[in-house]
Amino acid sequence: MEEERRSNKRKRGRRGRHKVASTEKPVNSASCANNPTRNSSKSSSFLDKYHAGYQEQMLHWPEQPVNIIIKWLKDHSPSLVVADFGCGDARLARSVKNKVFSFDLVSSDPSVTACDMSNTPLNSSSIDVAVFCLSLMGTSFPSYLQEAHRVLKPCGQLLIAEVKSRFDPNTGGADPNTFAKAICELGFTSVSKDFSNKMFILLYFKKKGKQNSNKGIAWPELKPCLYKRR
Repeated sequence: MEEERRSNKRKRGRRGRHKVASTEKPVNSASCANNPTRNSSKSSSFLDKYHAGYQEQMLHWPEQPVNIIIKWLKDHSPSLVVADFGCGDARLARSVKNKVFSFDLVSSDPSVTACDMSNTPLNSSSIDVAVFCLSLMGTSFPSYLQEAHRVLKPCGQLLIAEVKSRFDPNTGGADPNTFAKAICELGFTSVSKDFSNKMFILLYFKKKGKQNSNKGIAWPELKPCLYKRR
């Protein structure tokens, strides 16, 4: 009897290991499917209101940053694979020929993967361009940038567009140069900065090598971006 119990235990162990191995895929959807925020009605309601306010606010901007990013991609090879972090209505993916992986905290759009943007299902070093277009929300934004570094290929491009008022030290915003320095300390090289627009700033980086630890990096605080309904 004792030998039979040991035999059954070994069989159960083998079945368990096989089950784990069978879940290994190039893109692991489990990291998103198990995210409690995916089906959270409270999170969904908040994000729906945020996106609605964002879309309404954008109507009053003379130029939209997503259009500049779309143009940037169209000026480069359509073979570049893109990850759009905080994609909103996934306009970027609909506007270019590139393969675009669209991510947001919650979404009812089947083309958008709802997940924690610090833990996407993408493989490491699998993406050519990572985009954050007005999407560095909350205090955990450094972990989003850390994830972007993980999924980017060597020399991959990081494009960031953010509301200019968040980077105005005169009104309590972060110093954009301090912010850029922190990103470089994470493992990027600054390519260019564009402060010419009155509504938003554009920052371009390139992945330079192995990711540095997030610990010890002096990340500036980004004040909330509030969109007022008119």
